[in-house]
Amino acid sequence: MNIRILLADDDESLRRVLQFKLRQQGYEIDIAEDGNRAFQQLQKNKYDLLLSDVRMPGLDGIQLLEKTKQAQPEIEVILITAHATIPAAVEAVKMGAFDFLTKPFEDDQLFITIEKALKFRKLEIENRLLKEQLNGADRHKNLIGTSKPFKDLLALVDKVAPSDATVLLSGESGTGKEMIAHAIHYKSPRAGGPFVAVNCAAIPRELIESELFGHVKGAFTGAIKDKRGKFELAGGGTLLMDEVSELGIDLQAKLLRVIQERVIEPVGSEKAIEVDIRFIAATNVDLKQRVSEGKFREDLFYRLNIIPIRLPSLRERSEDIPVLLREFLNRLSSGQNIEIDNHLMDRLREYSWPGNIRELENLVERMVILKKSNLLTLEDLPPDFGSAGPSQIPVSGRTGDLTFHEAEKKLIIDALDKFGWNKSRAAEHLQIPRHILIYRMKRYGIFGKKGATPQEG
Repeated sequence: MNIRILLADDDESLRRVLQFKLRQQGYEIDIAEDGNRAFQQLQKNKYDLLLSDVRMPGLDGIQLLEKTKQAQPEIEVILITAHATIPAAVEAVKMGAFDFLTKPFEDDQLFITIEKALKFRKLEIENRLLKEQLNGADRHKNLIGTSKPFKDLLALVDKVAPSDATVLLSGESGTGKEMIAHAIHYKSPRAGGPFVAVNCAAIPRELIESELFGHVKGAFTGAIKDKRGKFELAGGGTLLMDEVSELGIDLQAKLLRVIQERVIEPVGSEKAIEVDIRFIAATNVDLKQRVSEGKFREDLFYRLNIIPIRLPSLRERSEDIPVLLREFLNRLSSGQNIEIDNHLMDRLREYSWPGNIRELENLVERMVILKKSNLLTLEDLPPDFGSAGPSQIPVSGRTGDLTFHEAEKKLIIDALDKFGWNKSRAAEHLQIPRHILIYRMKRYGIFGKKGATPQEG
């Protein structure tokens, strides 16, 4: 990757000489004749280093340094100064400049200073990347499980993360879409850049355009200063647009343009700004259905759906519930040795979990806070837990005065009988995952019907 340097100096002859010499060293050089033009270029492009004179008309080198560090904190700045401005240059180093060169200077002095600044920048980026990867690993501690659906999900994440392709995450609320987006980001070459998440449903419609695109001072009532939007803040990194289905049709068109052209225009501005971001969108609704209803643009759907990833519900990976429970207990119990009895574990494994992992974590936190002892039992469940019904098996047909478990066992046997003991077809009929059916067969001691040939299905 080529090193890009921005050279700002109002001395045209010096500017041309330095531009020529630095290009000979293999650097990409852009030039600006004053501080204002230099800052305009910094807003449009990414640079590794700024080489700037201190005394320039308009925006001087010290002011340019301050604005540059706010806009692009990772860029290194080397100031060029005359003897009379050395105290100011020394002060500028305290403000974040890497070093300063005093006129006149030798070519080797210039090249060595630039090389040192670039090495320092690389080290700073590597250190930040390491910290963010460590923080990222902490964020991903809920990404645990041994079930096949979960392993398949992580394998897909590993496969798509190194690319820059747009990803569409779908799945029920609480399945961990934002955590998967984090994992994609931190496993990608963009891990050193920012991860910015925006919930499209949580921002009022009249403000969401400003949140995404930013605005300039005076663009609307209350816009008292320029504001960078989420697109710009995610520059060099990843932007997660959660609940993307909630965007209005007009904003969908603008989002499509950003994805296609990688440029934005802040509200109230006619200046186009290039953005370098990876898009990840997330939704808990069927976007194809929204397209057919005319509520979501078909062309935007296809732009977002380059790599679709569906997150399994907790019902589909119920064998992960014990390990998730242990993880949540370890984190929420403050070192207490809290256990779960078998009856409670069975109840939690059978529950349908409409709120998925988020609901499970919230339940564990509540039980830990209100526990009667360090052994959690069915009595520790909230009174309203599973009020919609503890089982997803539809209770139909005549069950007489049977208990719930007797009725459930009878329904399972009836379904197996109906489909020649084909477990897959019986599970589909009962509207439960196949592994849940097998678990309940073991629980009730259903091992096959005499004279019948069990079919695995």
